[in-house]
Amino acid sequence: MARLFPWLAGVALLASCATSVLPPYTIRDHGIPDALTDAAPDATRGKAVLTSRESNCILCHAVPETGERFFGNLAPPLSGVGARLTAAQMRLRIVDSLYFNKETIMPAYYKVDGLNRVAENLRGKPVLTAAQIEDVIAY
Repeated sequence: MARLFPWLAGVALLASCATSVLPPYTIRDHGIPDALTDAAPDATRGKAVLTSRESNCILCHAVPETGERFFGNLAPPLSGVGARLTAAQMRLRIVDSLYFNKETIMPAYYKVDGLNRVAENLRGKPVLTAAQIEDVIAY
Protein backbone atom coordinates (compact mmCIF):
# COMPACT_ATOMS: atom_id res chain seq x y z
CA MET A 1 0.00 0.00 0.00
CA ALA A 2 2.81 2.42 0.89
CA ARG A 3 4.28 1.72 -2.51
CA LEU A 4 1.15 3.00 -4.27
CA PHE A 5 0.61 5.86 -1.85
CA PRO A 6 4.00 6.86 -0.38
CA TRP A 7 2.46 9.74 1.55
CA LEU A 8 0.33 7.23 3.49
CA ALA A 9 3.34 6.15 5.55
CA GLY A 10 3.79 9.77 6.66
CA VAL A 11 0.15 10.04 7.66
CA ALA A 12 0.38 6.86 9.74
CA LEU A 13 3.47 8.17 11.49
CA LEU A 14 1.77 11.48 12.21
CA ALA A 15 -1.31 9.72 13.59
CA SER A 16 0.79 7.60 15.93
CA CYS A 17 2.68 10.66 17.18
CA ALA A 18 -0.54 12.61 17.78
CA THR A 19 -1.95 10.13 20.29
CA SER A 20 -0.58 10.56 23.77
CA VAL A 21 0.12 7.52 25.90
CA LEU A 22 -2.28 7.51 28.82
CA PRO A 23 -2.04 5.00 31.63
CA PRO A 24 -4.31 2.06 30.79
CA TYR A 25 -7.55 1.48 32.62
CA THR A 26 -9.90 -1.48 32.80
CA ILE A 27 -13.66 -1.28 32.39
CA ARG A 28 -15.49 -3.79 34.55
CA ASP A 29 -19.20 -3.94 35.42
CA HIS A 30 -19.88 -0.62 33.64
CA GLY A 31 -17.22 1.24 35.57
CA ILE A 32 -13.50 1.79 36.00
CA PRO A 33 -12.86 0.30 39.45
CA ASP A 34 -9.23 1.40 39.85
CA ALA A 35 -8.13 5.00 40.32
CA LEU A 36 -6.40 6.50 37.31
CA THR A 37 -3.49 7.71 39.44
CA ASP A 38 -1.78 6.89 42.70
CA ALA A 39 -1.98 10.53 43.84
CA ALA A 40 -4.30 11.20 46.76
CA PRO A 41 -7.51 12.85 45.49
CA ASP A 42 -8.52 16.21 46.87
CA ALA A 43 -12.17 17.28 47.04
CA THR A 44 -11.32 20.99 47.16
CA ARG A 45 -9.37 20.72 43.92
CA GLY A 46 -12.25 18.62 42.55
CA LYS A 47 -14.73 21.42 43.17
CA ALA A 48 -12.39 23.84 41.41
CA VAL A 49 -12.15 21.53 38.39
CA LEU A 50 -15.91 20.95 38.34
CA THR A 51 -16.61 24.69 38.22
CA SER A 52 -13.75 25.64 35.92
CA ARG A 53 -13.97 26.69 32.30
CA GLU A 54 -11.53 23.87 31.57
CA SER A 55 -14.12 21.17 32.33
CA ASN A 56 -17.28 23.22 31.81
CA CYS A 57 -19.28 20.69 33.86
CA ILE A 58 -21.65 23.37 35.14
CA LEU A 59 -22.40 24.45 31.59
CA CYS A 60 -24.77 21.46 31.38
CA HIS A 61 -25.09 20.12 34.95
CA ALA A 62 -26.69 21.88 37.93
CA VAL A 63 -24.59 21.80 41.08
CA PRO A 64 -26.11 24.45 43.38
CA GLU A 65 -23.97 23.54 46.40
CA THR A 66 -20.87 24.83 44.59
CA GLY A 67 -22.05 28.39 45.19
CA GLU A 68 -21.89 29.22 41.48
CA ARG A 69 -24.65 31.52 40.29
CA PHE A 70 -25.36 29.97 36.91
CA PHE A 71 -25.41 26.38 35.71
CA GLY A 72 -27.09 24.36 33.00
CA ASN A 73 -30.04 22.04 32.87
CA LEU A 74 -29.20 20.02 29.74
CA ALA A 75 -27.89 17.08 31.76
CA PRO A 76 -28.77 15.45 35.07
CA PRO A 77 -27.95 17.47 38.18
CA LEU A 78 -24.74 16.41 39.89
CA SER A 79 -26.04 17.10 43.39
CA GLY A 80 -25.91 13.82 45.30
CA VAL A 81 -24.35 11.91 42.40
CA GLY A 82 -22.11 10.07 44.88
CA ALA A 83 -25.22 8.50 46.42
CA ARG A 84 -26.52 7.38 43.01
CA LEU A 85 -23.31 6.11 41.40
CA THR A 86 -20.19 4.36 42.62
CA ALA A 87 -16.77 5.94 42.14
CA ALA A 88 -16.12 3.37 39.38
CA GLN A 89 -19.30 4.38 37.54
CA MET A 90 -18.52 8.09 37.87
CA ARG A 91 -14.96 7.50 36.68
CA LEU A 92 -16.14 5.80 33.47
CA ARG A 93 -18.74 8.49 32.78
CA ILE A 94 -16.06 11.17 33.02
CA VAL A 95 -13.38 9.22 31.15
CA ASP A 96 -15.59 8.10 28.26
CA SER A 97 -19.17 9.35 28.26
CA LEU A 98 -19.71 7.72 24.86
CA TYR A 99 -19.53 4.30 26.54
CA PHE A 100 -23.07 4.79 27.82
CA ASN A 101 -24.59 6.95 25.11
CA LYS A 102 -23.13 7.31 21.61
CA GLU A 103 -25.31 10.41 21.06
CA THR A 104 -24.28 12.30 24.20
CA ILE A 105 -23.07 15.87 23.96
CA MET A 106 -20.85 15.33 27.00
CA PRO A 107 -17.21 15.16 25.99
CA ALA A 108 -14.96 12.24 26.85
CA TYR A 109 -12.66 13.96 29.34
CA TYR A 110 -9.85 11.40 29.32
CA LYS A 111 -10.28 9.19 26.26
CA VAL A 112 -8.33 10.41 23.23
CA ASP A 113 -8.81 7.69 20.61
CA GLY A 114 -11.80 7.22 18.33
CA LEU A 115 -13.17 10.75 18.77
CA ASN A 116 -14.57 12.95 16.00
CA ARG A 117 -14.24 16.66 15.34
CA VAL A 118 -11.33 17.28 17.69
CA ALA A 119 -9.30 20.42 16.99
CA GLU A 120 -5.92 19.53 15.55
CA ASN A 121 -3.99 21.16 18.40
CA LEU A 122 -5.97 19.11 20.95
CA ARG A 123 -5.77 15.69 19.28
CA GLY A 124 -4.21 13.06 21.50
CA LYS A 125 -4.57 15.22 24.62
CA PRO A 126 -7.14 14.47 27.32
CA VAL A 127 -9.34 17.34 28.50
CA LEU A 128 -8.58 16.51 32.13
CA THR A 129 -5.64 14.77 33.74
CA ALA A 130 -6.01 11.54 35.69
CA ALA A 131 -5.49 13.48 38.93
CA GLN A 132 -8.18 16.01 38.02
CA ILE A 133 -10.69 13.23 37.35
CA GLU A 134 -9.92 11.62 40.71
CA ASP A 135 -10.28 15.02 42.40
CA VAL A 136 -13.73 15.53 40.82
CA ILE A 137 -14.81 12.08 42.02
CA ALA A 138 -13.58 12.94 45.52
CA TYR A 139 -15.70 16.11 45.48
